[in-house]
Amino acid sequence: MAQTVFLTGASTGIGRATAILFRDRGWNVAATMRNPAAHPDLASGGVKRIALDVTDPAAIAAACRQAMDAFGGVDVLVNNAGYGAFGPLEAASDEQIERQFTTNVTGLVRVIREFLPHFRERGSGVIVNISSVGGRVVFPLYSLYHATKWAVEGVSESLQFELGRFGIRVKVVEPGSIATDFAGRSLDRLQKDGLTVYDDYIGQLLAGWAKVRQPSPPELVAEVIYQAATDGSAQLRYAAGEDAKAILAMRPGLSDADYVVMLKQRFGID
Repeated sequence: MAQTVFLTGASTGIGRATAILFRDRGWNVAATMRNPAAHPDLASGGVKRIALDVTDPAAIAAACRQAMDAFGGVDVLVNNAGYGAFGPLEAASDEQIERQFTTNVTGLVRVIREFLPHFRERGSGVIVNISSVGGRVVFPLYSLYHATKWAVEGVSESLQFELGRFGIRVKVVEPGSIATDFAGRSLDRLQKDGLTVYDDYIGQLLAGWAKVRQPSPPELVAEVIYQAATDGSAQLRYAAGEDAKAILAMRPGLSDADYVVMLKQRFGID
């Protein structure tokens, strides 16, 4: 009998690549997204498209029920839905702050909570939370985004203690720079009318980022997610991408001051 994965944020990028990979390897896929009708190409094989906005608690409960009704159960939960806010914290509106946390943290926690009774009762299950290299290291002008991903790391690491006794494994996948629309449509620019004192700094950072960025394809992250979901190990964290592996290996050997100097040199910023 085919296993089932419930996947949030399945319409584009990493989520879409992950849905396709699991489908092609014989899994049932509950592929959730805000607008399923806009992605008819995913409706093939064992894929069921389900409407889900993770900022809506009622929608989370409904999506869980639809997946259970369609497939009889879920073996793996992949929390992929999320986006990044970029810019000076001073420019962030209350709405932007709330939406960043509600999508990346509160929504993820609510989805997990919805599935825990099911996983507990069956005595098994895997929760794969998509964090980021930015969940353990930081870059300038991503303060809100980093706050959410560091929260995902903390939630995940703590959860493994309380859930392990029920046979539930918790995993964290940490992508580096990925060739998706994260820096385009999915990026929320923090801007405020009249606030121009950061403009030169933003320009320096974006120019430096363009020079050093070496994105990996989303299919690479999908492979790492599949490994985390299926390897049966107690491993918690999985880096995805050579850049992620490199910086996560380097960071523990640097003092906070040395890390600041290194980033400034790397990006050519003041």
